[in-house]
Amino acid sequence: MACASSLGLLMLAAVVSTATAQLSATFYDTSCPSAMSIIKSGVTAAVNNERRMGASLLRLHFHDCFVQGCDASVLLAGNERNAGPNLSLRGFGVIDSIKTQVEAACKQTVSCADILAVAARDSVVALGGPSWSVPLGRRDSLGAATATQVINSLPPSTDSLAQLISAYASKGLSATDLVALSGAHTIGVARCRGFRTRLYNDTNINSAFATALQANCPRATGSGDGNLAPLDTTTPSAFDNAYFTNLLSQKGLLHSDQELFNGGSTDSTGRSFACSAAAFGSAFATAMVKMGNIAPLTGTQGQIRLSCSAANS
Repeated sequence: MACASSLGLLMLAAVVSTATAQLSATFYDTSCPSAMSIIKSGVTAAVNNERRMGASLLRLHFHDCFVQGCDASVLLAGNERNAGPNLSLRGFGVIDSIKTQVEAACKQTVSCADILAVAARDSVVALGGPSWSVPLGRRDSLGAATATQVINSLPPSTDSLAQLISAYASKGLSATDLVALSGAHTIGVARCRGFRTRLYNDTNINSAFATALQANCPRATGSGDGNLAPLDTTTPSAFDNAYFTNLLSQKGLLHSDQELFNGGSTDSTGRSFACSAAAFGSAFATAMVKMGNIAPLTGTQGQIRLSCSAANS
């Protein structure tokens, strides 16, 4: 694999969006100085207990931000949580436990939305990935999104590259952000029903890779639907750039994964990330900050929930 210099990409990734000005990394320094250490301890313990939990907490943050902004609406019991794309979400208990500990230290001060954003960062770090300064000051929503909003907001794994670029652009994220954030699939798993069609219908898939996966994901719908496969078969529990080297070998698990390296406009970015873990890490950190600034509630908007699963009465 020929790897060109990624210096330009690193410089680009170091530029953080000025849109985060309404949030501040020092937001709780005075009001709840122990919050960050409490969150980190809770996440580290959860990931040490089950490595997969790191991916689950990161995914929770993504599913929250992409629907109606980073407002912890996904944590509310009810419609949004029960919508089709969210049925496989995990980690709610970990966030609830952390929230309880934070509340004991600082009553009704730290939002669930901020806990979720910090937990996502700490999960990546716990699995060997990059760290970044998380802008804080989000407040929690008063209500959840509808199932229709969830379905219309979260890009399905069947999307084409053009559809993915459009979906991310609608959230203020670039094609580079798309590729970087998709790199979160270097950890975690997917269910057979999410990649079955790719195994049996896509032509841009490594044949040996497909054959190996077919043993655990039969062609017939309903057979083995819930069987799991790692999104990164090389190093599934480590946050690294192996996801991108897999794409170069046509070993992306999801259709939407391989779309990022399939002769389209994002090929060069994917190749750069495959060549340089540092370039990927830097771009991922930048993209996570941008994603975390999607329509946050600030100031007097929303509330600071006492429990992440329910709005204050």
